[in-house]
Amino acid sequence: MPLKIELKPFERLLIGGTAIRNGSRRSSFVIETVTNFLRESDIILESEADTACKRLYVTLTVLYLAEPTPEAEDIFVRQANALLEAVPTTAPYIRDIHEFVAARELYRALKRCKDLIQYEQSLSDRLAPPPATGGTT
Repeated sequence: MPLKIELKPFERLLIGGTAIRNGSRRSSFVIETVTNFLRESDIILESEADTACKRLYVTLTVLYLAEPTPEAEDIFVRQANALLEAVPTTAPYIRDIHEFVAARELYRALKRCKDLIQYEQSLSDRLAPPPATGGTT
């Protein structure tokens, strides 16, 4: 079944291993064959992956956009296990992501990993020291 995609001006889209950037106007096109793609809003670049959960997301992106390899799957397992060991409360997220990967539902794994990134951010926000008041005593 064809899928109509609408892109905002200058929006990026990854289709398989190909990056596409829209021009200065909104545009739409139809994908007529089954393929994996990600919109710019769903992309985290490797250079932006500054947390364990974001690095896991990048690995899942590779699994999703490219043909999954045993090496990439091994990296995913090692990252997921390290995350579980460091932060056991991530277990429900990691379990769901692992089940999606095992079922080859990699887009759903990416979406669940976005939830994990939000959870990681909420933990970071709670653990951050309160801002300095700047007053003198």
